[in-house]
Amino acid sequence: MTLRLRIAAAAGIAVAITAVGLAAGDYAGTRSTLRDQIDKALTSRAQLVMQPQHGPRPPGDRGEPGDGGGRIPGGPNFAEPSNAFGDASGFVQQVAPDGTIQRGDPADTGRLPIDARTRATASSGTGRYFSDMTVNGVHLRVLTVGIGDEGAIQVARPLTEVDDELSNLLVQLAVVAGVGILLAAALGAIVARTALRPVRRFTSMTEAVTGDPDLSHRLEETGRDELTRLARSFNRTLDALERSASAQRNLVADASHELRTPIASLRANIQVLEDADRLAPADLAALRADIISELDELTGLVGDIVELARGSRPAERLDDVQLDTLVNALVDRFERRFPDLSFQRSLEPTVVSGEPERIARAVSNLLDNACKWSPPGGMVEVALADGTVSVRDHGQGFAEQDLPHVFDRFYRASDARSTTGSGLGLAIVRQAAESHGGLVEATNAPDGGGMVRIRFAGPSATGTT
Repeated sequence: MTLRLRIAAAAGIAVAITAVGLAAGDYAGTRSTLRDQIDKALTSRAQLVMQPQHGPRPPGDRGEPGDGGGRIPGGPNFAEPSNAFGDASGFVQQVAPDGTIQRGDPADTGRLPIDARTRATASSGTGRYFSDMTVNGVHLRVLTVGIGDEGAIQVARPLTEVDDELSNLLVQLAVVAGVGILLAAALGAIVARTALRPVRRFTSMTEAVTGDPDLSHRLEETGRDELTRLARSFNRTLDALERSASAQRNLVADASHELRTPIASLRANIQVLEDADRLAPADLAALRADIISELDELTGLVGDIVELARGSRPAERLDDVQLDTLVNALVDRFERRFPDLSFQRSLEPTVVSGEPERIARAVSNLLDNACKWSPPGGMVEVALADGTVSVRDHGQGFAEQDLPHVFDRFYRASDARSTTGSGLGLAIVRQAAESHGGLVEATNAPDGGGMVRIRFAGPSATGTT
């Protein structure tokens, strides 16, 4: 089911419920009013019948209850003959305390059935209630009233006119409700189509944009409605997607460029090995060492590219990392690799939440960069305070024009182009920091040398190691 059809159906159902509710309320109100009028008429007739009669008896009236005469001395007035059930003027019947019927209608046109409640009212002579019954096919409204020692009287009036009027009203309300529901469904469809027109236009625009390989296209952001906010959010998503695609293209282009040189060199050296029998032992040994060195460089470059390809997305599961212990172990390793350098360390006990491998790779790259730029016999200072790892060398420091780019992929300063490396070490450091919600910073120390700081965000704790 389409959204437009759902909106139209919802509107139709809402109006249908409202129409049925209003119709039911109107029907119930009209029925209550009509029946209330009948009840008032029955009450008035009962009061008239219960008025006692005094004075001389008419000729032929023996004055005995149940004798078919016109009245009961001192009792209800039955001088007026009762009418048949179907007459709108009503029908009157007296019930004696013993449950027998005493009537004022000599024609005996009918009788109201006597039930247990009526007998109880006649026996006690008290009480008053309304009831509905059908006698000889006539729907009646009956008022039963206790009249003391003389039993009870029942006044009945047909509900034929009320039932006919209510039936006609019910048909009219059903027709009105049906027309209203159909009209509501039609209007709901029109409203849904009108309301969804901007959505359809927005959908067409997004389909056109997403179907175009050029990610530079954007949606129009006009107005202040929800669709404008949606378009703005969609454009921000496209911005992020374009940046990601551009970064991927740059990474592939830069990686292919960087890989071309060591692969070409390896190929040339391997081709030379085909004539190994013509080479002097010293040249052959140097060639083999060169191949191994290039393989190591290629392996490191591929590892760096793979690490960068992971992106800055954090891991789904993080571990608590004793950062000071990890940094201390890495410094010990670099002391063995660079015996001509001295290392000074100041490490506060610190625990961070993250990926141990990525954190270790980032700190190792910082140490490797500092060792590379330290002069022979120089010192590398390593500090850990407030969750921030700082590594400082005592070399020439960063050139001012290089500082904004030291964390870029494959960026190499002019002084570094003659040294080994691919320019990915500090880029990996920044990516590791970003994946942990942290930050990196490169500066020059006031008294010389470069300093790089990295902070890994997350829960930290200080204690003894």
